Amino acid sequence: MNDRRTAILEAAATVIARRGVRGLRVEELAAEAGVSKALIYYHFEDRTGLLRRTLAFVNNRAERYTAEQAATGQPGAEAPAGPLRRLEQALLLELQDLPHVRENSTAWGELRASAVFDPELRGELALASVIWVREVADQLGEVRPAAPESALTASAERLTALLEGLSARWLSGVLSLTDARTRMREAIGVEVAHLAQLD
Repeated sequence: MNDRRTAILEAAATVIARRGVRGLRVEELAAEAGVSKALIYYHFEDRTGLLRRTLAFVNNRAERYTAEQAATGQPGAEAPAGPLRRLEQALLLELQDLPHVRENSTAWGELRASAVFDPELRGELALASVIWVREVADQLGEVRPAAPESALTASAERLTALLEGLSARWLSGVLSLTDARTRMREAIGVEVAHLAQLD
């Protein structure tokens, strides 16, 4: 992806996180990205194309920062040992008080809300969600290898829904980050215990 296109997508994520999808204006986006409006339309034919590419960009950026942090661990920390700790880390990396995580989570929530009214965006969101749920189910399967596939997927769906809800509640100030992370750890424990009963 060329630098200007990347700058536009980074700016789109920032503007969407700040103003929401409805507040996304090409003039503000151009100013934020440091490009002309014409260049935005050159790279993204229309608003829907821009939103679809921004959704993919936000999703890819989340995959990059979680993969990087999972591989290297937090500064000064060791990589987690064992499948349960790796699962916890993968989910808790989405609940961090870091500017890029906050922006990404906020933009994802705004795009998810807009997908309710945009069938094209809904398809892109569904694909990204299926991939995420599959990854969480695979990690759960490493923790509980004898659990049925359908149970792993159902647990992954519940954990994903909870993570999105906790993230929204934390970002909006309804829940502290510490409480959100605690609730996520508790839910992981509940799901793993449930899967153990199905072994």
